[in-house]
Amino acid sequence: MAGKRNFHSRLVAWLKIILPLAALGLLSTLFLLSRSIDTNNAIPISDVNIQERAQGQGASSPAFAGMTDGGDQVIVNAETAWPDVTNPNRILAEGVDAQLELLSGDVIDITSNSAEVLQQDYIATLIGDVVIITSSGYRMTTDKLKSRFDILYAESLAPVSGTGPPGKLDAARMLLTSDPETGDAHLLFTGGVKLLYQPQNTEE
Repeated sequence: MAGKRNFHSRLVAWLKIILPLAALGLLSTLFLLSRSIDTNNAIPISDVNIQERAQGQGASSPAFAGMTDGGDQVIVNAETAWPDVTNPNRILAEGVDAQLELLSGDVIDITSNSAEVLQQDYIATLIGDVVIITSSGYRMTTDKLKSRFDILYAESLAPVSGTGPPGKLDAARMLLTSDPETGDAHLLFTGGVKLLYQPQNTEE
C-alpha cells in the first residue's frame, strides 16, 4: 500500500509540473501560428475607380423642367448625369439638350457635350461644342456657355461665331438676357464684333 501511495504522490507531483509546461507549449505554438498570418492580405480590398462608382450612382436620360421668375419655361435633357463626389451641390452631365420657351413665343435650343450644374446657385455651365439655335434665325457656336435656371440669362465664356438674319457673326462675347422693364428677350454681341452682311433673297 505504501508503494502505491508513493507512486500516486510522485505521479501527482510530476503532473503538476508537466501539465503547466504542456499548456505553455500549446499557447506558444498558437502564438507563433498567429504571427505567420499576412495581415496585409487578411481583408481583401477590390480596386474600384471612385469616379466610376459615383457615375454608377447617377441616372440615364434624366430630365428637368422649370420656370424662370419671368415665366419663361426651361426644359433640360441629358444622356447621363451623376453627382460630384467632392461637391454634393454639383451635378455633372453628358449629352445635354436644353430648350427655352420664352413668353414672347420665341424658342431657343441649346446643345453641348457636357455640363456642370450648381443646384443651389441655379447655375449651369455648358461645355464643349455648344450650339445655340433661336427661332428668330440665329445659329451660334461656342466652347463654353454659362446659364441660369431662375432668370433668363445665358453668357458665353468663350468667343462665339455663327449666322443670323444680318449675316455671318463673330464676337468675343454673347449675352442673352431680358429687359428688366418689359421682360423682352435680348441677344447681345460684344467684344470685337465682326459682321459679314449677307442680304436675304426677297421674292419679287
